Amino acid sequence: MSEVMHASAASWRAHVAHWLVAARMRPHAHKPIDPLWVRRQMGRPRFVRRAMARATGADYAIVPAEGSWPGGEHVWAASRSDVAPDIVRPTLLYLHGGGFIACSPETHRSLVGALVQRLGGEAWVPAYRLAPEHQHADALADALGAYRMLIEHKGVLPSRLVVAGDSAGGGLALSLVLALRNARLPRPAAVVTFCPWADLSASGPSLEENSARCSMFAADTIRRAAQLVVGNADARDPLLSPVFGDYHDFPPLLLHASTHEVLRDDAVRVAERARAAGVPVHLRLWPRVPHVWQFMSGVLPEAQQSVNEAVQFMTAQVSRESRAT
Repeated sequence: MSEVMHASAASWRAHVAHWLVAARMRPHAHKPIDPLWVRRQMGRPRFVRRAMARATGADYAIVPAEGSWPGGEHVWAASRSDVAPDIVRPTLLYLHGGGFIACSPETHRSLVGALVQRLGGEAWVPAYRLAPEHQHADALADALGAYRMLIEHKGVLPSRLVVAGDSAGGGLALSLVLALRNARLPRPAAVVTFCPWADLSASGPSLEENSARCSMFAADTIRRAAQLVVGNADARDPLLSPVFGDYHDFPPLLLHASTHEVLRDDAVRVAERARAAGVPVHLRLWPRVPHVWQFMSGVLPEAQQSVNEAVQFMTAQVSRESRAT
């Protein structure tokens, strides 16, 4: 077992967040999954989502599909007087979560905006194709196309680029960088994942261990969602389930997850494989918090800590890579 850094005891706000999320999500945890229904429900109520996005202070623009870019959003930080002009500001390629079947750049504006505003930089959030209408390979192709657009057409240096994502997007971020390595394309400065879904074979011990106490999902939820994504493919293919990947020559990696979520061991096992391959890994687990609690950085101390640590990690890695080049 690789070394795991655990956060301190959960705050009272984390307990409240756990119960609020559970009250909304647990009634659906064992039901069949209707992707269209999930898409309609994600991000509701919309006025709260939009208020949270505005509160970050970041700006955004919708960027239509062009060339290898699949369409999506560009998010950038508003002017800040507290960011030193000589600090290297990362560019973020952010892959949104949603189980590969739902969500969009719009649903993730508050999380991406919080990251970007703290970074003092910018983010590109592609609207990759979703299952079950499309295969996982299509989502990966869209992520790869977005990465190539930034490098080849926007002039972003790989040494200033960070690939990040949450949940399914966290798994897709890992798959993307493994695919870049396999194709011998320039790697980003770092990878950041929040609660990554990295095992579509549904084999992690925490799937059953946390099935009754995860505020959002049960083991059944993950297995049913995986069936919609995997189809006839091999669920143990490392580009589909990066928990089985070879992490040699992988960039520095940060993983944050909850001790109580069913996907906890996706993050833990990725960290173990990456460390065994000599990758600098920062793995931290928070108690009690819901899956992808980073959305709550405006009210939840644990979310503020996670987002701030991710920003510090990204800034440090980009500065180090920039000096090296």
